[in-house]
Amino acid sequence: MTASEAADQQSPKHRAIKSYVLRQGRTTDAQREALERDWPRFGLDWPRAMAAPTQWFGAPLPVVLEIGFGNGEALAAAAASDPARAYLGIEVHRPGVGRVLRDIAARDLSNVRVISADAVEVLREGIAPASLDEARLYFPDPWHKARHHKRRILQPAFVELIASRLRMGGLFHLATDWEPYALWMREVLDGSPQFDNLSGAAGYVARPAGRIETHFERRGRKLGHGVWDLLYERC
Repeated sequence: MTASEAADQQSPKHRAIKSYVLRQGRTTDAQREALERDWPRFGLDWPRAMAAPTQWFGAPLPVVLEIGFGNGEALAAAAASDPARAYLGIEVHRPGVGRVLRDIAARDLSNVRVISADAVEVLREGIAPASLDEARLYFPDPWHKARHHKRRILQPAFVELIASRLRMGGLFHLATDWEPYALWMREVLDGSPQFDNLSGAAGYVARPAGRIETHFERRGRKLGHGVWDLLYERC
């Protein structure tokens, strides 16, 4: 399957199944205030014309994309520690968007932009081919039950789409706290001719310095959960 065919497969008429459920979580007053106050500075309205994302920042920096950033804890920390690159976060859930807006505004970060939309739609329709330096997918919903595996975001067509948006030599970093999903990730990505697994025979890497241990992750470790990081290079 070519990258263009994968993008076609991800078109609305083919992609009726979503990898997420849009929760009606409560937006706090502080998050609502951040959405109103800080969105004009850090937010990017969707839909928008396809472009190389570096154009959405004030400087021509390499761009790192985080897909489904949750509360944005890892996104803000990474951007703060890596000012030489630009960070684009995509998240559908508005409370998380409000929270990260508060965080990046408090840190006065200039290298972060946020889109509140379906990440697959943004990748397909808004991000130009070969324009990303790195893509990150941290702790996506594992959809534990076998009948729900079709809802997992990590599918061969999605891998093709990610590959088409990464530059040659760009990185795809994934993390999960559900071992069966880690095995699924390896099976799907190791089967792609467009990616090399940088951990070799081990299959996994130690948590890279650029990924902080989040509150969610610490809570999982206390419950005895393992965490698996996978790092692939676009080839």
